[in-house]
Amino acid sequence: MGLRELSRRQFLKTSTVAAVAGPFVAGHAFAQDRAAASGGTLRVGLIGCGGRGTGAAAQALTADPHAKLVALGDAFQDRLQNSLETLRKQKDIADRIDVPAERCFVGFDAYQQVIASGVDVVLLATPPHFRPIHLKAAIEAGKHVFAEKPVAVDGPGVRSVLASCEEARKRNLSIVSGLALRYSFGHRETVKRIHDGALGEVRALQANDFRGPIWVKPRRLEWTDMEYHMRNWYYFTWLSGDFNVEQHVHMLDLCAWIMKDEYPVSALGLGGRQVRTGPDFGNIYDHHAVIYEYASGAKLHAYCRQQSGGVNDISVEVTGANGTATVSQRGLFITAGTKWSYGGEKNNNFVTEHEALFTSIRSGKPINNGDYMAKSTLMAVLGRMATYTGQRVSWEQAMNSQEDLSPARYAWDTAPPKSEIAVPGVTKVI
Repeated sequence: MGLRELSRRQFLKTSTVAAVAGPFVAGHAFAQDRAAASGGTLRVGLIGCGGRGTGAAAQALTADPHAKLVALGDAFQDRLQNSLETLRKQKDIADRIDVPAERCFVGFDAYQQVIASGVDVVLLATPPHFRPIHLKAAIEAGKHVFAEKPVAVDGPGVRSVLASCEEARKRNLSIVSGLALRYSFGHRETVKRIHDGALGEVRALQANDFRGPIWVKPRRLEWTDMEYHMRNWYYFTWLSGDFNVEQHVHMLDLCAWIMKDEYPVSALGLGGRQVRTGPDFGNIYDHHAVIYEYASGAKLHAYCRQQSGGVNDISVEVTGANGTATVSQRGLFITAGTKWSYGGEKNNNFVTEHEALFTSIRSGKPINNGDYMAKSTLMAVLGRMATYTGQRVSWEQAMNSQEDLSPARYAWDTAPPKSEIAVPGVTKVI
């Protein structure tokens, strides 16, 4: 039975099929890792062939000259084909793209076929809704994983990811997160100085994510409701988590890192739709403003909007007892008596994260970014819960939330989840 006809319960059950192989899977993974450690080829599979997935595949091959792309999977044939053609045009990696037709998989169940195709590493870059299910399947099959951000869209998804990451630790498998700022040399040095006390006690942070609109996929008559949602996934909360989860998570994770991965105890916020009001914009907001409160009394004011005509600013400002820091596209600065700015080596952190992944595999020293990638995702979900409901929402409420945004069934002819626009004061915390 293909996944096109599976219920969610069956979907989760079939994701664990590799686990029944037990010692065989573990032994197979160990044999692959021994080959990799000696400089052998690492076989990479891509699940999710949109722009981000295509970019991740190119960056992975750039990061390791002995990595080879051998399998692709996507819900849509046209998107898979476009990705493959784009990658084959990149001369520096074209000779390491070995993806014949029999290793191109299409449909909701494509992820299972990629995982079963003999790959060592999987790149997970589908719409975020699917990340928990795909991660679970990959880890239980003994695969190393690159997981694009965010890694879930709701509390149940975050809990699943945390469980999968713990399983990866037990199996000595690497999981590297697409929260790429943590792999930036400049950001690492700046955050290290903050941690070493350059600002004194951190008392307040402000995260700005002000930018214009992005792509939209207008509906076509031949599309079913499910296909429309899947192609226009960014604008449906069940698939993207809303844009404060899908994109603003980078800034929120940076703040979490600055706070030594201490996460807020609660959030209160507001948001809405002022510009993106038509049906093609699904049910997500176009602006959010959230106040996160920490146990120490520190507060993070997090703002994001996607509206045209305004000033663009993507930055974090940190205020401490002894000074301030600015972390932005304009530069990395600390002002505390004297002014410091980062002037060291600049790296492509999107490549560096893959270098770290492949190095960990070849050295036999696994990396596991699971804790912060899951909790920073939950931090974003917490903010959405606050803006959608108008209520002060606690970390525990978000972590234990029973709001599962999944459809009852994954099939092109089934109805996607209801996508009502949240109304603060009316929408409930679940």
